[in-house]
This record gives sequence, C-alpha cells and structure tokens, in this order.
Amino acid sequence: MRFARFVHAGGVSFGVVEGDGSSGLTVAEIDSLPFNEVRFTGQRWALADVRLLAPIFSSKVIGIGRNYADHAKEMGNEVPTEPLIFIKPSTSVIGPGDAIRIPSVTGQVEEEAELAVVIGASGARRVDRAGAEKAIFGYTCGNDVTARDLQRSDPQWTRAKGFDSFCPIGPWIVTGLDVSDVEVRCEVGQDPQNLEVRQIGRTKDMVFDIPTLISYVSHVMTLLPGDIILTGTPAGVSKIVPGDTVSVSVQGIGELRNPVVSLD
Repeated sequence: MRFARFVHAGGVSFGVVEGDGSSGLTVAEIDSLPFNEVRFTGQRWALADVRLLAPIFSSKVIGIGRNYADHAKEMGNEVPTEPLIFIKPSTSVIGPGDAIRIPSVTGQVEEEAELAVVIGASGARRVDRAGAEKAIFGYTCGNDVTARDLQRSDPQWTRAKGFDSFCPIGPWIVTGLDVSDVEVRCEVGQDPQNLEVRQIGRTKDMVFDIPTLISYVSHVMTLLPGDIILTGTPAGVSKIVPGDTVSVSVQGIGELRNPVVSLD
C-alpha cells in the first residue's frame, strides 16, 4: 500500500493512494493513522486535487553518515566500522513541493538523496535483526539536505543538517516493498522539465543494511512509531542554489520534488 498525508477542502487526512502509473491516481481517506487497521471513510479525491504533506509525523529523524563507500570516498573519509548516526530535528521535515530554504550563513548547500525507513506501531528498543525487521512499517524518499561548509567547520553536524526545511520526505510511504537492491536517484536543475542527473546508487551497496541500522540505533535510543531513519546517500552530491528543483526518486516508491529558494 501507499499511505499519504494530504490537505483537502475539508482539512488534513491520511489516505491510501490508489491507481497505477503517475497519472489518474486517487487518494482514499482512512479514519486513523496508517499504523492501525485500515478503514476507509468512503471519501476519495483525485491526487491532482489535493496537496501532499510529509507522509508521517516523526518525533525524530536519524541520519546515517557515510553508508555508501563511494560517498565516503568523495568526501575524503574512511568507511566507518560501525554505523555513524546523527539526528535531524522534526522541524527540518517538509513535504513534496515545499521549498528548501537556504540561509545566508552557508555558501555550500548540497542534496543527499536517500531511502528513508519509517518505523511502525511497535517501535524499537534494543531489538535484534529479527526485531528490527518487524519494526519496519514502510519506506519513503528522503533528502538529507546539508550545509557542507558548516559540516566541515563545526565539531558536530547539528547545525549543518538541522535547518528548517533541510529534510524533505515523501511523497508517500510504501509498505511491503523489497528494498534490498533498488535504485536511489537525484536530479537537479533550474528547468523543472530538464533536470540533470547528479546521483545514482543502489541500496545493495550500502555498508550497513537496514536491519543492522535499526538494531544499532535502537540500542542507543528508543525508536517511536513514525520515526524515520535516513539510510545514507550514494556519491554525486553537489551544490544546490535558489531556482533549482531537486528530484529524489527511489525505485518502487516514487518521486519527491522540492524547489530551492533563498531564506533571506
């Protein structure tokens, strides 16, 4: 299933995206959070007639650094021997179509296309690999936007990765998907109809797989329903500037698009 959170004439709802392909899709409203038993209200809208939001509420977003060897290499870093984790605040999360806002304090903001894991109703606390797999609700696209110059200058990464709007998520959550070997792609450009490919990677090349990541993080902090783990980015990260459109797509999930603007 594809679960979305969206704005319609009557308010904000969760729903199931129905249909095939990219056109003619509809969204069917459900009466509760997507973790619960799915019960449809009977209300449906054409997807084109609603506005998609970030698909879930998250108490925290956990990022994984250098989880692709080629990205570690392009940054001049060694591949870590255990997962390298950091936190992006919930206030950094935005949805499809929302603007990535670049503050004047940085001169080098870069995109990082990533597969994002959404934790399910059971949460996860000190789980093993089997427990980690059971904790997965589904997957979505993520963009770990990073002020690279601040990441290099600061002793830790909170400022570089924590600005408001620096964590686009969406367009929806897909459940029951095998993500052991799917493509992660990023395209960027000033013309939304003619974007340039910046990143292409495959999840099979991750240094640490998803159950390992969930288990590791859950031994540091309790993962709550809706929490997101960004699983790392492949090589090819590059500067984004006001006027750009950033497209992140993950095979089997969909496309997350966000314009880039100046905050000031």
